[in-house]
Amino acid sequence: MSNTSDTAAERPDERRGGAGSVQSVDRAVSVLELLARLGEAGVTELSEELGVHKSTAFRILGVLENRGLVEQEKERGKYFLGAGVLRLAGAAAIRLDISQEGQPVCRALANGTGETANIAVLDGDAAVNIMQARGAAAVTAYNWLGRRTPLHATASGKVLLAHLPGERRERLAGRKLARFTEHTLTSAGDLRAQLTGAFEDGFACSTEELEIGLNAVAAPVRAHDGAVIGAIGVSGPAYRMRRSLLPELAQRAVEAAADLSRRMGHAG
Repeated sequence: MSNTSDTAAERPDERRGGAGSVQSVDRAVSVLELLARLGEAGVTELSEELGVHKSTAFRILGVLENRGLVEQEKERGKYFLGAGVLRLAGAAAIRLDISQEGQPVCRALANGTGETANIAVLDGDAAVNIMQARGAAAVTAYNWLGRRTPLHATASGKVLLAHLPGERRERLAGRKLARFTEHTLTSAGDLRAQLTGAFEDGFACSTEELEIGLNAVAAPVRAHDGAVIGAIGVSGPAYRMRRSLLPELAQRAVEAAADLSRRMGHAG
């Protein structure tokens, strides 16, 4: 392929965004795919494969290297996939594993409580529900699957937030907290108190904090190394999941979390 397609008119597009930015992202992904196929390659080889000038290939590699997605063998000038790719792949693998292993556990929790059971994982500054099962008593057909929910207003979110490293937990807990109902925690101090409780007790509760009439409990799911990788919980109508029953339901969630954690390789 020709390596002269990186024209002067093209480069400003990449700097100012728009179609040029999309093209840059596409090229960066192509570099990763090429290195996955070739094992290693130099700037010249990659520029020819992409059909761009060497300077463009060098800029893309520089960004990817700064992110840890590629590394360079300094003496030979060859690039190869970096540890950052492994971190991303590991996160994806965990989600796939917890989805697969969590299916029977989530169904059993839903059947045992009669309510809706969910498994959630951290997604940036929110929790995302990756698994859902409905028990016989569930009265709503609402689908939580794939929905991103706020960390401070949900039981699963509080569990995930409580087990984050200190600096990140404080940053997320200390920011402005959106109010969804009159019961939503909007005080950083109140939220921190509940996070401490969630960490010490092994579960968290949400009482009409995201939606009026909706209560929930959740417990942490751990990987083989003990790191919290998700939360499994139960949600249902407040008139049935009364506050007095939440400790009992929380214990059900704790047992389900322990079961799923064992399936994920955690010795307990």
